[in-house]
Amino acid sequence: AIGKSPDLIGTYPIKVLAMCRFFRTFIGIKQTDMLPIQQTMQFSDYSELYDLIIPQDNLLRRINDLVDFSFIRKELTDKYSLDNGRMAESPIMMFKYLLLKTVYDISDVDVVERSRYDMSFKYFLGMSPENTDLINPSTLCKFRKLRLRDKDLLNMLIGKTVGIAVEKGIIKSRTIIVDATHTCSRSNPYSPVEILRLRSRQLRKSLYDYDEAVRGALPAKNTDDDLVHELDYTKELLGVVSSSPALAEVPKIKERLNMLKEVLSDIEDHYVTSKDGDARVGHKSGDDSFFGYKTHIAMSDERIITAATVTSGEKGDGPLLGELVEQSRANGMAVDTVVGDTAYSGKDNILLSNDGDKGFELVARLNPTISTGRRKEEDRFDYNKDAGMFVCPAGHMAVRKEVQRWKGPRKGQALVFYFDVGKCKVCSRRNGCYKEGAKSKSYSVRIKSDEHQRQADFEKTEEFKEKAKVRYKIEAKNAELKNVFGYDRADSYGLDCMRMQGAMAIFAANIKRILRLS
Repeated sequence: AIGKSPDLIGTYPIKVLAMCRFFRTFIGIKQTDMLPIQQTMQFSDYSELYDLIIPQDNLLRRINDLVDFSFIRKELTDKYSLDNGRMAESPIMMFKYLLLKTVYDISDVDVVERSRYDMSFKYFLGMSPENTDLINPSTLCKFRKLRLRDKDLLNMLIGKTVGIAVEKGIIKSRTIIVDATHTCSRSNPYSPVEILRLRSRQLRKSLYDYDEAVRGALPAKNTDDDLVHELDYTKELLGVVSSSPALAEVPKIKERLNMLKEVLSDIEDHYVTSKDGDARVGHKSGDDSFFGYKTHIAMSDERIITAATVTSGEKGDGPLLGELVEQSRANGMAVDTVVGDTAYSGKDNILLSNDGDKGFELVARLNPTISTGRRKEEDRFDYNKDAGMFVCPAGHMAVRKEVQRWKGPRKGQALVFYFDVGKCKVCSRRNGCYKEGAKSKSYSVRIKSDEHQRQADFEKTEEFKEKAKVRYKIEAKNAELKNVFGYDRADSYGLDCMRMQGAMAIFAANIKRILRLS
């Protein structure tokens, strides 16, 4: 009738929308019906096949029985329009697709294709056995970007699994083990000289395309691989172009000019750049580095991950301890004891462990470099226990260290860490840190062994040695995340995507552990 009414010609979409709203109200359908209330098994004459084909101990069947996924819909309702547009795909089903992708470490395309013929996938997703009407794989990408973005998915999923473990009586200990694991970026870092030359070349090309005569006004190109010389050339080139409004405001030239400025700023801040703008260089040892991210993890003695925080690769482990303890307690874990390596034995953490309200027993061996030393700017320079070196606020690690005699009336010894002065000269944070013209940049730690005598005495006890034995468990958990759930390499670019990947990997690992202990 609507299609045949002459008065609706030309206003069809508006009239139809209004009438649809009227009929929904008239027959009592709520506006929230644009978002499915619950992903349930679709009715089919063939549904009994699932009981014949899928055994009771099947992993996906057991996950379905263990977890009430309705919390996903509650958390994501505000990400959907409840009264406009077509019917949305069930957020529960979309989340389950992502979980399948993580559990089996497969791509978006493969997880959708496998749900076409794998009956356990169909059962888990709530599809009827004969259903071949699948989502487009690109829908998963949109779900991640539009529905999961800006959600604290990491804490939400960890909190859910810890809640299940506590409810089932699986978590009985009051001890957490802490450590950090690294994940390599999807892309490799460019050398600073290479990326500066690339962006400078692109800018010059846009200038030549606009006016070939400008070639003679540009500074002579740098021909060596010295970063300082390349930076000087880049700044001179930017100065020449920026000083000419007739050139700088040409759209194509302006675009290349801004890209070169951005790269220059990034290199001055972090000394590396990449397609992955959030990834940074971290160190696994003095000679072994990686480019990517760190996931700082707290785990119960039963190997259930109780808290996690994702950072860029250059961040130190120790400063995140307080946050991990707080998150673990917020997720329902009682924390009396914390077990970690020497990275967590810094002064701030020892003071935190002695706090009356938030305190805990800290089982972490003292490192003379950071625990018994008195040093300035403790909140700025982080100690990397794997490399045995300090890292400056810009993320640059010291290149060598030596023991020196402390001069002046207060005699003693000091550990002196030396940084690459070439990096200091071009660092954007050099003011107040590096003295202009200085031939070296060092950072000293005075050795004073009686500063934390109580912790040192605790290390010698049998209680400490016994409790420290469980630390190996978190190393095994890190290996599981990487080897089983593909957490050794980032799936996408950026810190937000890394947090999302971490959330799914940890959720899957916790669920599998709970099923094993149930």
